[in-house]
Amino acid sequence: MRRSRAILGSGLLAGAALFAARPVAAQQREVHHPVEPDQNGFVVAQPNDLAADEGGRMKVLVGNPSKPGIYTIRITWAPGQGSHPHYHDQGRYITVLKGHWYVSTGPEADVYDPDHMKRVDPGTFIYEPPMGHHYDMAKDEEVVVQITGMGPVKTIPIRPESKGGGQD
Repeated sequence: MRRSRAILGSGLLAGAALFAARPVAAQQREVHHPVEPDQNGFVVAQPNDLAADEGGRMKVLVGNPSKPGIYTIRITWAPGQGSHPHYHDQGRYITVLKGHWYVSTGPEADVYDPDHMKRVDPGTFIYEPPMGHHYDMAKDEEVVVQITGMGPVKTIPIRPESKGGGQD
């Protein structure tokens, strides 16, 4: 139980970083097409349907994170790709589907320091509370996470000084 809490705590805020590495204006311009429902309204997505959009890393499975209502997205992080300190105004539910994700959460996440991130294993479930400060990344392998939440969700950057060459 203690190990589970440690993993959950270390990854508590991790998944939320999906857009933080890019400017907010760029996030709002992007269009990601959801997987379409069948003739009966069911969404049945095969693995090939769930690849990230060409040139992107996010696939909307259902809903839209920028509009009211529930949404589910799948994010693919390339090795070395990540975010910088930020938070979201809505809670989110995250599952690490593939790879080892690295996260920093809580007050220490206000300063970017990738050498002090905690590893989150595949299969880990994370609840990310609203306003929880964090950043995350894929270090040496591709990582895939799936995130569900209520929209609209906003990403708010945190801009204190950084360590280790991090950017705002």
